[in-house]
Amino acid sequence: MSNNFVAPRFFAQAIPTHTSGMRIGLLGGSFNPPHQAHRAISQFALKRLQLDRVWWLVTPGNPLKENGALHELGERMQAAREMADDPRIEVSCLESVIRTRYTIDTINTLRRRLSGLRFVWIMGADNLAQFHRWQHWRRIADQVPIAVIDRPPQSFRALASPAAQALRRYRMPENEAPLLADRAAPAWVFLTGMKLNLSSTGLRNPDGSWKGTK
Repeated sequence: MSNNFVAPRFFAQAIPTHTSGMRIGLLGGSFNPPHQAHRAISQFALKRLQLDRVWWLVTPGNPLKENGALHELGERMQAAREMADDPRIEVSCLESVIRTRYTIDTINTLRRRLSGLRFVWIMGADNLAQFHRWQHWRRIADQVPIAVIDRPPQSFRALASPAAQALRRYRMPENEAPLLADRAAPAWVFLTGMKLNLSSTGLRNPDGSWKGTK
């Protein structure tokens, strides 16, 4: 894989092309490595939520994970761009530019700097199950609507989690998913029907290298 990634220095350079009023899904992660499920989840969200774009926010590192086996940001960015292979999916390293690893900082920055866009945070059911461990998770839920993509067999654990229970009165019926981007937070929807269930962990060798690349 060639790595022609050049790290941007400024906010404007790290933000994909957009126009006011766009409905943007945000999918954050280490993408270590990116895989077909990232792409499938994004395309699923584009359709079910009627989004204009999905932005992959490639994090410098996840505070809840061991980052010793994390590949260089440039390598992950390049691999993510090759995996996305869809003009509606854009890849950004915004969190390295604003120097944060926390979702709340990312969302606050985007909402402040790009107030004309309508954002939806996208997460898998496995992340909902541990959402209560995220930094300022209640503030995240208060700032942006959330779409949770079912990832069997995580469904029961996710919906029984502390965060899901705390936010249960804000859950929208699944058939109203196209309205989510227009709803004021807190609002969330649990989307079923995604069949592909891969994980980056399962695509890494014990030494941290990516399967198929070493």
